[in-house]
Amino acid sequence: MKSTSYLFALVVALAGNPAAAHEVWIERNATGPARIYLGEPAEVMPDAGDPEFHHLQRPQFVGSSSRPVPLIRRSNHIEAEVGPGDVRVRDDAVFAPWKSGETMQGAIFYARSGLAETNAALDLELVPVTAGAKRLVVMFRGKPLPGAKVTVITPDRWQKAFVSDDKGEFEVPQQGVGRYLVSTSHTEEKAAKLGGQDVASVIHTSTLTFAD
Repeated sequence: MKSTSYLFALVVALAGNPAAAHEVWIERNATGPARIYLGEPAEVMPDAGDPEFHHLQRPQFVGSSSRPVPLIRRSNHIEAEVGPGDVRVRDDAVFAPWKSGETMQGAIFYARSGLAETNAALDLELVPVTAGAKRLVVMFRGKPLPGAKVTVITPDRWQKAFVSDDKGEFEVPQQGVGRYLVSTSHTEEKAAKLGGQDVASVIHTSTLTFAD
């Protein structure tokens, strides 16, 4: 059993990190509009959106979908008409940097929908090893990331954690038909500037969604 002091420390740590448990992800049906969410993907999204949804303002499209498109704000997501193919977004302004110990820390969120492309266009991205494959590689700044912690959420909200192998790869288990969401995070202990503020480290969080 965890001690009371340990639990208290954990609560304090999470309270100081507004990005804890939150992710940005994209949902898309065939070639329909991209729907961009901020929340906790393992939970049912409230009709009014996650309590932190107001922090998601202007996600930027990256890669083949990077052309400017109008963003339509719905009650619990942001909608955008984009062209065919995989869709990627990046947002480094969801949460303002926060105090972590004696230094400042920030977060950058990335999201991708689709398995058609085998290249990485985001700093942290989950990429199929071949087009359409359920075997993925975690890429950070264009290189495989071994030992990355990965979470898979299946259509029935079953969750399982994985660790990428020495090639940065892992296999997504098949657990029914519907939407799969895969997520990973990587903390970079490197000075950066986010939201006009200097930070000592950055938490990179990335998701991939696809329908099976």
